[in-house]
Amino acid sequence: MTSRASQQFNIRKVHRVVAPIMIVPIVLTLITGTIDQMFDLADQGDSADWLLDAHKGHFGALNLEVVYPFLNALGLLVLAVTGISMWLQMRARETR
Repeated sequence: MTSRASQQFNIRKVHRVVAPIMIVPIVLTLITGTIDQMFDLADQGDSADWLLDAHKGHFGALNLEVVYPFLNALGLLVLAVTGISMWLQMRARETR
């Protein structure tokens, strides 16, 4: 296996491992943020404080508010970099 093929395999492997882990927090952040905004637009933001807590990473006894945004950002960054890298490799193969 050449170095390039090994690198491509590792990028795909990282993407394949991180994607299923990141889907839950990303979708949770998306849904809670959207619903919280709808409550705010309807002037009922106070009745949905639990949504904002979940949006920030506070899940009952488990409080991840300090690290949750950074973990979300790091996961999205890894997925973006590996996804773009795989896309560029695929395009390079198509042009050959």
